[in-house]
Amino acid sequence: MSGVTLAPATVSVKVGATAALTATVSPEDATDKTVSYVSSSTEVATVSSNGVVTGVSAGSTTVTATTHDGNKTAAASVTVTEE
Repeated sequence: MSGVTLAPATVSVKVGATAALTATVSPEDATDKTVSYVSSSTEVATVSSNGVVTGVSAGSTTVTATTHDGNKTAAASVTVTEE
């Protein structure tokens, strides 16, 4: 099986706090395990190039990890709560 998974699948973070997402590319011997991350709503949460989510304002968003070749994606639900 080939693809990418994102863990944890659901994340809850407070405004101003961070949480780490981990993307796992399979198969284990894949030549390019690079992924990029994007938040569907950067007003709610941003995500760094290494999968660290930062809460910006209360709400919900989805963070998607996409393999470098663009063929596989995985998503995590992110909920941001007030401090």
